[in-house]
Amino acid sequence: MRKHLYFICPTDCLETVIDSTFKNENYFYTSLGNSVVFNSQTLLQLKQIVRKHLITKVIFVLSDENYIILDALENQKYEYITGLRDFYQEMSTHKKYATVTSSTTNRAFYILSHYLNIKIKELQFEFHQSFLDSVQISAKIYNKQGDTFSDIYPSLVCIDKYCLN
Repeated sequence: MRKHLYFICPTDCLETVIDSTFKNENYFYTSLGNSVVFNSQTLLQLKQIVRKHLITKVIFVLSDENYIILDALENQKYEYITGLRDFYQEMSTHKKYATVTSSTTNRAFYILSHYLNIKIKELQFEFHQSFLDSVQISAKIYNKQGDTFSDIYPSLVCIDKYCLN
């Protein structure tokens, strides 16, 4: 049986949805809005979990209706929760880029894709440094209305800056 580790936000309540959709041995790591910071202690724990349970795939998942992400993009009333200030600033930057580079119909999906691509790159770098580069890392966005998981846009679509001369 394949073993997967899912990074999820506790406000999305996706554990049972993931378990019923993806018939693997599933493990979960939660952080608000997937705002996990890969510091040395967190990385040590992740590496131990991956090795101990022989995890072959890591998947970041966010709902398209994630409360923390939506708040970061709009009202920012939870900004003062410990650890969310930098995350909220980062989401504001992604929102500015998306305003320039994406249409209004897919802006939220674009912002989520861009953010999750960054998380993937961070974890790939850390895992590659510790010889865990055989672990596949990806991300999905859960559409709550359609009860479906979609792959995120590739990193080539999600650019950090857009400059015209």
